[in-house]
Amino acid sequence: MAREQERAELHRTIWQIANDLRGSVDGWDFKNYVLGMLFYRFISENITAFINAEEHRAGNADFDYAECSDEQAEFGREVTVQERGFYILPSQLFGNVRKRAAADPNLNETLNNIFHAIENSAKGAASEDDMKGLFADIDVNSNKLGATVQKRNETLVKILDKIGDMKLGNLADNQIDTFGDAYEFLMTMYASNAGKSGGEFFTPQEVSELLARITLVGKKQVNKVYDPACGSGSLLLKFAKVLGKENVRQGFYGQEINITTYNLCRINMFLHDINYEKFDIALGDTLLAPKHWDDEPFECIVSNPPYSIKWVGDENPLLINDPRFSPAGILAPKSKADLAFTMHMLSWLATNGTAAIVEFPGVLYRGGAEQKIRKYLIDNNYIDTVIQLPANLFFGVGIATCIIVLKKSKKDNATLFIDASGEFIHEGNKNKLSDANIARILEAFVARKDDAHFARLVENDKIAGNDYNISVSSYVEQPDTREEVDIEALNLRIAEIVARQNVLRTAIDAIVATL
Repeated sequence: MAREQERAELHRTIWQIANDLRGSVDGWDFKNYVLGMLFYRFISENITAFINAEEHRAGNADFDYAECSDEQAEFGREVTVQERGFYILPSQLFGNVRKRAAADPNLNETLNNIFHAIENSAKGAASEDDMKGLFADIDVNSNKLGATVQKRNETLVKILDKIGDMKLGNLADNQIDTFGDAYEFLMTMYASNAGKSGGEFFTPQEVSELLARITLVGKKQVNKVYDPACGSGSLLLKFAKVLGKENVRQGFYGQEINITTYNLCRINMFLHDINYEKFDIALGDTLLAPKHWDDEPFECIVSNPPYSIKWVGDENPLLINDPRFSPAGILAPKSKADLAFTMHMLSWLATNGTAAIVEFPGVLYRGGAEQKIRKYLIDNNYIDTVIQLPANLFFGVGIATCIIVLKKSKKDNATLFIDASGEFIHEGNKNKLSDANIARILEAFVARKDDAHFARLVENDKIAGNDYNISVSSYVEQPDTREEVDIEALNLRIAEIVARQNVLRTAIDAIVATL
């Protein structure tokens, strides 16, 4: 079966699972159980494949970790935690628990104890922070699963069976990409039906790819990639797909303020086979308490931060002295934190790096403090490109957003404007960037020259003369879609109509005269 056919079959299976299991539980809530069990299956198969491979290399060809006793398995705990970041005893493996599930009257307690045991296996190890709380959102005792313990356990058995039946490939054959693909499809499916409550946590894959490719122009390897509002991690993980995870040498860094989404991001890293020592995802408010001071600067920064959210701003007098914000001499307004995120990313951007940020369109033209921050960015030649995106690309957001690209080492003193508002295909009830759309935007980004009605390179002093307005529509002229009129032909046609009217009037007058 071709790769695309396999993917389509996987998606149909996931859709059916979601429909079968969702019941009366809200889709965005229920995804915690589906994704959580998917993660549980993945790490069970991951650790089994790892231990089996080690034993087979040592000459024990018939070894199968899943068939060992827990007592026998304890011998490998320490070294496995060092390598993989966690440990699961054979009796705790997804497959073994699934076999016993229907006959286990205390299945909810069994699963709860196993989840705690997996997290606790990393205590005191380098992976402790990466494993802590990963199962926190899988509440096996929730009434959402059923009104009684028996009903909840029946639902849990269904989830185990459905996830267990999914054809996700053999980890021993390195077919781990299907887990990541399943995760992404589930997130897309739930986000598309969840409105703002869920969609705000997920950036569509094609937008993630565009952002990643913008920052990777001319590069085949990078040191570190970073997203200060990482959500479920889709933007960061695009680098693994575009470059190959081995070509992100020092790993994936991100911060997320929402604890549920923070857990989803770490799960997503594991499901894409990014081992614990290659990612550092932190929980907290990036603007007020950034967690990666010791890791910046970053060569590639991508982000889709929350649009125009409130923040403390100048109510905190210390922030104006923060080295991330102080260069502009003013803080982003309290009602709109967009450019606070932008200044943060600029501060942590490496000299040879690129940042690509999805922005609310208002940041391009609003006055007051935001205009002064734009002045700082333009006068210091930090804005490389502004890209107008189509409307209705994002879940829960119908407006047309934009991308601001930042660089610290430009070769010209100008800003490129790209009008990609018409670069989309319509799919379902959303617009989407096709491969061809992405290719055209990237081609214009690399060429960095005028392209009628699509791209224009503007000297920064002209932008200054336009009050630092950086709206794409101010610089890229829209095509004239009015119908071209041949005046001579139109006049001839009018003359014919007038002559015809005169003939008709004469005939009518003659008829009236005879009455």
